[in-house]
Amino acid sequence: MNTPVRIVHDTNVLVSALVLSPDRGFWLRQLWQSGRVIPLASQQTTDELVRVLSYEKFALKPTEQRDILMEYSGYWEAVEVSNAPPTPNVRDVEDRPFLELALVGRADALVTGDRDLLNLVLAFSVVILRPQQFREWLRRRGG
Repeated sequence: MNTPVRIVHDTNVLVSALVLSPDRGFWLRQLWQSGRVIPLASQQTTDELVRVLSYEKFALKPTEQRDILMEYSGYWEAVEVSNAPPTPNVRDVEDRPFLELALVGRADALVTGDRDLLNLVLAFSVVILRPQQFREWLRRRGG
Protein backbone atom coordinates (compact mmCIF):
# COMPACT_ATOMS: atom_id res chain seq x y z
CA MET A 1 0.00 0.00 0.00
CA ASN A 2 1.25 3.47 -0.83
CA THR A 3 2.02 5.87 2.00
CA PRO A 4 -0.68 8.55 2.23
CA VAL A 5 0.30 12.00 1.02
CA ARG A 6 0.31 14.68 3.72
CA ILE A 7 -1.49 17.77 2.48
CA VAL A 8 -2.28 21.27 3.68
CA HIS A 9 -5.40 22.61 2.00
CA ASP A 10 -5.84 26.36 2.06
CA THR A 11 -9.26 27.52 3.24
CA ASN A 12 -10.29 28.60 -0.26
CA VAL A 13 -9.73 25.05 -1.55
CA LEU A 14 -11.72 23.52 1.28
CA VAL A 15 -14.61 25.94 0.93
CA SER A 16 -14.72 25.30 -2.78
CA ALA A 17 -14.72 21.51 -2.29
CA LEU A 18 -17.11 21.44 0.66
CA VAL A 19 -19.49 24.33 0.02
CA LEU A 20 -19.26 26.09 -3.34
CA SER A 21 -18.65 23.22 -5.76
CA PRO A 22 -19.19 19.98 -3.87
CA ASP A 23 -19.69 18.06 -7.13
CA ARG A 24 -16.50 19.47 -8.69
CA GLY A 25 -14.60 19.02 -5.42
CA PHE A 26 -15.79 15.45 -4.96
CA TRP A 27 -12.45 14.05 -6.19
CA LEU A 28 -10.64 15.94 -3.43
CA ARG A 29 -12.99 14.63 -0.74
CA GLN A 30 -12.58 11.11 -2.13
CA LEU A 31 -8.83 11.38 -1.63
CA TRP A 32 -9.04 12.02 2.09
CA GLN A 33 -12.03 9.70 2.59
CA SER A 34 -10.09 6.85 0.98
CA GLY A 35 -6.98 7.57 3.05
CA ARG A 36 -4.86 8.37 0.00
CA VAL A 37 -4.18 11.80 1.45
CA ILE A 38 -4.04 13.01 5.02
CA PRO A 39 -5.23 16.60 5.36
CA LEU A 40 -3.36 18.50 8.05
CA ALA A 41 -4.99 21.09 10.28
CA SER A 42 -3.76 23.36 13.05
CA GLN A 43 -5.75 25.40 15.52
CA GLN A 44 -5.13 28.52 13.42
CA THR A 45 -6.20 26.97 10.11
CA THR A 46 -9.26 25.39 11.72
CA ASP A 47 -10.23 28.71 13.28
CA GLU A 48 -10.05 30.32 9.85
CA LEU A 49 -12.22 27.61 8.31
CA VAL A 50 -14.83 28.08 11.06
CA ARG A 51 -14.76 31.84 10.51
CA VAL A 52 -15.12 31.54 6.72
CA LEU A 53 -17.95 29.01 6.94
CA SER A 54 -19.91 31.59 8.94
CA TYR A 55 -19.71 34.22 6.18
CA GLU A 56 -23.14 35.51 5.33
CA LYS A 57 -22.55 35.02 1.59
CA PHE A 58 -22.56 31.22 2.06
CA ALA A 59 -25.95 31.33 3.85
CA LEU A 60 -25.07 28.27 5.93
CA LYS A 61 -27.09 27.66 9.06
CA PRO A 62 -25.03 27.00 12.19
CA THR A 63 -26.02 23.32 12.03
CA GLU A 64 -24.82 23.12 8.41
CA GLN A 65 -21.52 24.78 9.34
CA ARG A 66 -21.08 22.30 12.19
CA ASP A 67 -21.93 19.32 9.95
CA ILE A 68 -19.38 20.41 7.32
CA LEU A 69 -16.70 20.88 9.94
CA MET A 70 -17.50 17.57 11.65
CA GLU A 71 -17.42 15.66 8.37
CA TYR A 72 -14.03 17.09 7.43
CA SER A 73 -12.56 16.82 10.93
CA GLY A 74 -13.00 13.07 10.82
CA TYR A 75 -10.20 12.91 8.25
CA TRP A 76 -7.65 15.54 9.21
CA GLU A 77 -4.60 15.10 11.38
CA ALA A 78 -4.35 17.80 14.01
CA VAL A 79 -0.88 19.33 14.20
CA GLU A 80 0.32 21.47 17.08
CA VAL A 81 2.14 24.42 15.57
CA SER A 82 4.43 26.02 18.09
CA ASN A 83 7.91 27.39 17.55
CA ALA A 84 7.43 27.09 13.80
CA PRO A 85 10.54 27.47 11.69
CA PRO A 86 10.89 30.66 9.67
CA THR A 87 8.75 30.92 6.56
CA PRO A 88 9.20 33.10 3.50
CA ASN A 89 7.71 36.57 3.76
CA VAL A 90 4.12 36.59 2.59
CA ARG A 91 2.07 39.69 1.82
CA ASP A 92 -1.01 38.50 3.73
CA VAL A 93 -0.09 37.54 7.30
CA GLU A 94 -3.23 35.38 7.47
CA ASP A 95 -1.52 33.01 5.01
CA ARG A 96 1.42 32.37 7.35
CA PRO A 97 -0.37 29.65 9.42
CA PHE A 98 -0.69 27.51 6.28
CA LEU A 99 3.04 27.79 5.61
CA GLU A 100 3.86 27.00 9.23
CA LEU A 101 1.49 24.03 9.22
CA ALA A 102 3.09 22.68 6.05
CA LEU A 103 6.54 22.84 7.64
CA VAL A 104 5.70 21.57 11.12
CA GLY A 105 3.33 18.90 9.78
CA ARG A 106 5.91 17.66 7.27
CA ALA A 107 3.44 18.14 4.43
CA ASP A 108 4.20 16.79 0.98
CA ALA A 109 2.29 19.67 -0.61
CA LEU A 110 0.27 22.79 0.09
CA VAL A 111 -2.81 23.01 -2.14
CA THR A 112 -4.14 26.52 -2.71
CA GLY A 113 -5.73 28.94 -5.08
CA ASP A 114 -4.33 31.91 -3.16
CA ARG A 115 -2.14 34.05 -5.39
CA ASP A 116 0.07 35.19 -2.51
CA LEU A 117 0.88 31.60 -1.58
CA LEU A 118 1.31 30.57 -5.22
CA ASN A 119 3.88 33.34 -5.60
CA LEU A 120 6.07 31.49 -3.06
CA VAL A 121 6.50 28.37 -5.22
CA LEU A 122 10.22 28.98 -5.69
CA ALA A 123 10.86 30.30 -2.18
CA PHE A 124 9.22 27.55 -0.09
CA SER A 125 10.56 24.09 0.69
CA VAL A 126 7.14 22.41 0.43
CA VAL A 127 5.56 21.98 -3.00
CA ILE A 128 2.77 24.56 -3.58
CA LEU A 129 0.13 23.59 -6.13
CA ARG A 130 -3.25 24.67 -7.46
CA PRO A 131 -5.93 21.97 -7.02
CA GLN A 132 -5.69 20.74 -10.64
CA GLN A 133 -1.90 20.75 -10.47
CA PHE A 134 -2.16 18.71 -7.28
CA ARG A 135 -4.39 16.20 -9.04
CA GLU A 136 -1.78 15.74 -11.79
CA TRP A 137 1.11 15.72 -9.30
CA LEU A 138 -0.63 12.98 -7.35
CA ARG A 139 -1.22 10.93 -10.50
CA ARG A 140 2.47 11.17 -11.42
CA ARG A 141 3.37 9.92 -7.93
CA GLY A 142 1.09 6.94 -8.46
CA GLY A 143 -1.45 8.17 -5.90
